[in-house]
Amino acid sequence: MKLFPVVSAALVCVALFFVVLNRDALFSFVGGVTGEEEIIPEAEPAAEDPAPIATAETGQNRAEVHVVAVRSVAREVPDAVMVRGQTEAARKVIVAAETTGSVVSEPIRKGAFVEAGELLCELDPGSRLAVLAEAEARLAEARARVPEAQARVPEAQARVAEAQARLEEAQITQNAAARLGQDGFASQTRVAGADATLRAAEAALTAAQTGLETVGAGIESAVAGVESAEASVENARLEIEKLTIEAPFGGLLETDTAELGSLLQPGSSCAEIVQLDPIRLVGFLPEAQVDRVEVGAEATARLASGATAEGQVTFLSRSADEMTRTFRVEVTVPNADMTVRDGQTAEILIRTAPTRAHMLPASSLTLNDEGTLGVRVIEDGRAAFATATLIRDTVDGVLLADLPDTAEVIVVGQEYVTDGVPVIATFREPQDGDATQ
Repeated sequence: MKLFPVVSAALVCVALFFVVLNRDALFSFVGGVTGEEEIIPEAEPAAEDPAPIATAETGQNRAEVHVVAVRSVAREVPDAVMVRGQTEAARKVIVAAETTGSVVSEPIRKGAFVEAGELLCELDPGSRLAVLAEAEARLAEARARVPEAQARVPEAQARVAEAQARLEEAQITQNAAARLGQDGFASQTRVAGADATLRAAEAALTAAQTGLETVGAGIESAVAGVESAEASVENARLEIEKLTIEAPFGGLLETDTAELGSLLQPGSSCAEIVQLDPIRLVGFLPEAQVDRVEVGAEATARLASGATAEGQVTFLSRSADEMTRTFRVEVTVPNADMTVRDGQTAEILIRTAPTRAHMLPASSLTLNDEGTLGVRVIEDGRAAFATATLIRDTVDGVLLADLPDTAEVIVVGQEYVTDGVPVIATFREPQDGDATQ
């Protein structure tokens, strides 16, 4: 084994150790050997802090932030409450049969418009006409019995008068017989006969009065018979009237009327009819907004199809739904052309009292550290946060309330400043959608 390669390898390892792991010691050793001083480059002067230095031109601190702002003035804007709902027919009813019978009229197809009182279904009368004729005959017979019963009244009254006269005569005879008997001028037999005659006269008067009452009862019975016969006639006529089923109001048929020859029972459907003019828009208001809406307020609705409709609030519930704690509101909309259908989804915008608000770009909105929505405004040359209430979003911007009537609102750079930071504002020219001056 040769010694030179081993020594060379050891020297190379030592050199690599100093070059890689202990470079500073190597440079110091080399510098000491050569007698040269290490030259340390001078550090560049640090950048000056711009915060405390002011410029002569503006006299402002360099820490001021440049922002873009607008001078906004509040204005009266129409306010509204939006609620989601659906359309609802003013009337919707299933016209049903009230009696039994087979249909003898031709059907009317669904989609047809029918007027109020128009015939929808007609039933076979069967024996109902004969029943009516029989009831009318019984009515005539009952009416004829009334004069006959009334004619018996004078006879009964005469019998009562005759019985009263005989009673008076018997009373006189009995009094005379009783006095004569007391004086001894009449026998006991005669007195007993007078008493018997008196009792017979009293019985005859009672019988006559009973006869008169019987005649009166006969009259009442005859009158009751007339009334019963009249009720039978009326029932027969009503039964015949039920054979024709008419439209209760004008509207569109949602189903075909009953087919010719079909048998209808009481409660069987003849047709379903809906009234779409006017039509109702029905929604449910939350508790926080119900006090802002009044009956008679103007309302606009946008349907899912893109069509719009306008009407007035005609009903506002005073009782909340037990499940949702919301209040039903109804808007009546004219629908002469019947373009609005029953059951369509609608966004209802109900106008309320106007509100003073600022029209600002949506990008001007920001949040403070507590997460409150608002905008950054300029007060005495410094940024400040102002809480704002979002009224609604429009294509031109957002309407914000609860701000001062006049405000300098930062619209660009509001996210780079905090409360109290001085700003240099460049006021933007008024644009469409901004309430500026």
